[in-house]
Amino acid sequence: MLPCLPQECTAVKVKTRNRFGCVMADEALAEAWEKAAKEITKGKNEGALQTLRLADPQASDAMTGRLVGEAVWNIAKNSDSRSDYRKAAMFLREAYKKNPKDKKTSALYNKLRNEMQDKRISETVIPKLFNNGGPTMAGIVALLGGFILVLAVIMVANTESTTTDTIELNLSWSEGGVDKQGVVVLELYPDDAPVHAENFKQLVSQGKYDGTKFHRVIDDFMIQGGDFENGDGTGGHAIIWDGYCNGQPMENSADCPANQWTIGDEADNGFIHTPCSISMAKTSNAHTGGSQFFLIPSDSTPSWLDGVHTVFGNITSGCDHVTAISQVATGQNDKPVSDVVIESAVFIGSEEVDPWYKFW
Repeated sequence: MLPCLPQECTAVKVKTRNRFGCVMADEALAEAWEKAAKEITKGKNEGALQTLRLADPQASDAMTGRLVGEAVWNIAKNSDSRSDYRKAAMFLREAYKKNPKDKKTSALYNKLRNEMQDKRISETVIPKLFNNGGPTMAGIVALLGGFILVLAVIMVANTESTTTDTIELNLSWSEGGVDKQGVVVLELYPDDAPVHAENFKQLVSQGKYDGTKFHRVIDDFMIQGGDFENGDGTGGHAIIWDGYCNGQPMENSADCPANQWTIGDEADNGFIHTPCSISMAKTSNAHTGGSQFFLIPSDSTPSWLDGVHTVFGNITSGCDHVTAISQVATGQNDKPVSDVVIESAVFIGSEEVDPWYKFW
């Protein structure tokens, strides 16, 4: 177990001493730190973040901040994302402020800053606005931009917020003979693909995806699943009635068997097939989307699908798992040699603005 930080030895709920002779914080939080540290060591950074979110949602403890910063830093190294590097720096910086005597936090923070400097990544995206009491060129531009921003805010003050639906997929797979688990978080677009988002959300809410497999996996392209009937890509259907029976317009749902229900294309919604997005699988005919979908890994941009298949969301967390799965060994018909399973799919909720915890 990791030693608790100095300030954790004075203000705690449970008066217990750990093997370091330090009074521990709440036992559940201490256990979460230990679990998260092990997950980070094993490279399960997304899992560590999930563990820490549940134990200390506001990252109020310096130890939580340090572990979050370390996990996000590891993710940044893989994705080379400037945003992730800045997030990691922010958490380590705040952890250091809360406990400046923690040498490990200080060392991690300094090492990260050096790496960011080598990569020419600033800790913030805000340039220096004033120098020697006067505005810099960036400051002058910022002042002018401020006036424009005020006008823009007034113009859009009555504009409705964009709504998003959040889905969490808990996956398991085998990679090089080693069993893996990971969480993929999806953000759906109910405003831009309302039928697809609602259909997917209802399929999730009714447990249709629980225990299903990704039956088709192609490296540098996508991973496909959602066949809750046959598990091999030959089954599955829409769960809501959208006026289409196997792609053909039909007025009454009673005239169409439920396993033939499909939904209309929404592929002209302006979203394209970028890395880490989710799209609807279908036949070559129009309006034949049902329950099958595919996730696009970080190294794929299948632009030939734009305007044909409907992009109805994106991956906000866990895209590294999708990329890893896309590289597993496959056999005939691109079927994975070892099963890739959606252990559970959970509808987290709908938000008009991103909740604070999605920041990390």
